[in-house]
Amino acid sequence: MATYCLTVARLQLALGQGARRLHVSAAYRAKAKVAMSRFEPTSFVNYENLQSNVDIVRKRLNRPLTLSEKIVYGHLDDPHNQEIDRGRTYLRLRPDRVAMQDATAQMAMLQFISSGLPKVAVPSTIHCDHLIEAQIGGAQDLARAKDVNQEVYNFLSSAGAKYGVGFWKPGSGIIHQIILENYAYPGVMLIGTDSHTPNGGGLGAICIGVGGADAVDVMAGIPWELKCPKVIGVKLTGSLSGWTSPKDVILKVAGILTVKGGTGAIVEYHGPGVDSISCTGMATICNMGAEIGATTSVFPYNHRMRTYLEKTGREFENNWVSGPRFCFVL
Repeated sequence: MATYCLTVARLQLALGQGARRLHVSAAYRAKAKVAMSRFEPTSFVNYENLQSNVDIVRKRLNRPLTLSEKIVYGHLDDPHNQEIDRGRTYLRLRPDRVAMQDATAQMAMLQFISSGLPKVAVPSTIHCDHLIEAQIGGAQDLARAKDVNQEVYNFLSSAGAKYGVGFWKPGSGIIHQIILENYAYPGVMLIGTDSHTPNGGGLGAICIGVGGADAVDVMAGIPWELKCPKVIGVKLTGSLSGWTSPKDVILKVAGILTVKGGTGAIVEYHGPGVDSISCTGMATICNMGAEIGATTSVFPYNHRMRTYLEKTGREFENNWVSGPRFCFVL
């Protein structure tokens, strides 16, 4: 880490104090060993391929890339030939993983089964939360859901076990919060069949809500298509204080952009004000980005995310070898 800190210090001297650490992979080629999650210790985030794709696209476009562009274009299926034009062309992407809630996972799993494939192509999970109805109280509602949806839960559990899909049983928690606590990582691209999947942007990931058919494509190893997103930059200055909360930030942004102002775009937050927001606060802002129609939202990697990763049992930086291979600087 000493080499890394020296590199960042030199960048700040060269670019001014406005330069901040966004995303860094300190791994050399095959030495990068950041597991996709603690449940998948043998599956690793492919930061080497991400960097390679970014280098190719940056050279082709001959311009700097924003953070969200680096993550999105870093997951291109064919970075050499993919036509890239914000708001016009469709990108063929290779997301890192899939998450499904129980209501849409039923048809998605049936469609995947019909493909005849023995296992899913990327790490995938099912989360049983949407079929639990709030009527009386937590314990009673959970018991009722288990009884009413027993056949559904049995199908999803057994199908998941057969095809290599993780299963979070009813009562485990809300899908987008489980993703934040277990599966979101800086630089990762995740698609989920829930509109608030962008919650994972609070950990520097590109997390996008999709339909069940999109999830099946990715699970089957087929490139996923997304209209090349526009980018809306939101610079945060100052810091949260007094009675202000992260929700006030997104409410202000929503007041400016309205309920459709973010359509077809990724909202990218940056600036010195970012560091005053907790990781879960950043997740809240990204979560509510769905209310302005944004494709997703994302924050840059910082010490807040590092602390959250450590507290949730994911020693992100400690899994890197010394000496950064690349730095993403805005």
